[in-house]
Amino acid sequence: MSEIVIFGAGGRAGRHAVAEAVARGHRVTAVVRDPAAHQALAGDGVALVRGDATDAGSVAAVAAGHDAAISAVARLDTPPEEFFVGTAHALLDGLARAGVGRLVLIGIGTTLEVSPGVMLLDTPGFPADARAFSLGHVAELEALRAAPTSVDWLVLAPPPTLLDAEAARTGRYRVGGTQVAAAEEGVLFPYADLAAALVDEIEAPKHHRTLVAVAP
Repeated sequence: MSEIVIFGAGGRAGRHAVAEAVARGHRVTAVVRDPAAHQALAGDGVALVRGDATDAGSVAAVAAGHDAAISAVARLDTPPEEFFVGTAHALLDGLARAGVGRLVLIGIGTTLEVSPGVMLLDTPGFPADARAFSLGHVAELEALRAAPTSVDWLVLAPPPTLLDAEAARTGRYRVGGTQVAAAEEGVLFPYADLAAALVDEIEAPKHHRTLVAVAP
């Protein structure tokens, strides 16, 4: 049993990560900006707390005593590069202060390659607004790679499509590489299986300080 702190626990990915970790017997601290809006998260094995993933002091305070962390945070009301880079620095700083050694972050599939050296976000016709958000994730990854940190981090990037919030967990997924994985037409990746991949990388880390794709 581990103590896992999950930042961005109120979103779809975060809620599924909480459920997956608790189902495996881990104790979870679910971190959200407004606990009053996410009371459904609280329950056996889950402590619901207020926290700010962009503030290293807040991260250190809520992460104290934990073994690992998951980040599922996102903001649409802040410039993407400012938010994701700030979050990367705050998480690494705060988790190191708290003595948390493992961090698994959720990336975005548009930063995966469609051919060697060509990310999906750089292909012709890619929407400008989506590209700006994707570039925030690119900057986040660069910040993680450049940081002198004791934290063993990993970014897992799901497919560049909508994920299925209602599909049941299958426990089956593919992970590895930096290219967009070929997918069966019409098959969406369940958030529940993304959550399984996140917790698997905490229980038995296989990838370190890199970006890898995860897909059905």
